[in-house]
Amino acid sequence: MIYKPYGYLSQFVNNGPKQKSKKLLGELGDFPEGTMSVGRLDEKSEGLLLLTTDGQVSYGISSQKVEKEYYAQVDGLITYKAIEQLRKGIEIGFEGIKYVTLSCQVKQLTDKPNFPERNRKVRDDRHGPTSWVSITLREGKFRQVRKMTAAVGFPTLRLVRVRIGNVYIGEMEVGEVKKLELSID
Repeated sequence: MIYKPYGYLSQFVNNGPKQKSKKLLGELGDFPEGTMSVGRLDEKSEGLLLLTTDGQVSYGISSQKVEKEYYAQVDGLITYKAIEQLRKGIEIGFEGIKYVTLSCQVKQLTDKPNFPERNRKVRDDRHGPTSWVSITLREGKFRQVRKMTAAVGFPTLRLVRVRIGNVYIGEMEVGEVKKLELSID
């Protein structure tokens, strides 16, 4: 497991000319050949990412059987109505194709999470209030959480994945790597 920092791609190899200047996970440690990330976090997202050399494990964790929990700092004070819309499923799209997200667990966090400072500051309170929500999904569409919160009028300012299945990020530091023994049945 790794605490993926903000600004890194969830990959080990550059896949194109535009990515030559991008930061890759391989810069954060000495990983075995063939290591891949299980699922992805976009460049602006951070938090828990599982790494493996086993395609079966990757497939099992990426399936809809395994929950993924995210904490999202959103622009504004999120409303009960918006939380209910997120829970029930909301229409979002990718490359012109619209779909409705599966129902999911959503709750407002009453306390600000104690995450390490990000290397790029999130805007401050002079620009208006923010709030934090926990969103637990069993699917993982392209930038899904960001699209969901924007669709209900509360764009995501910071996104941190805190849990995959029963694996929690806990007190890890940004960029920290820990070895795990996992099996997917």
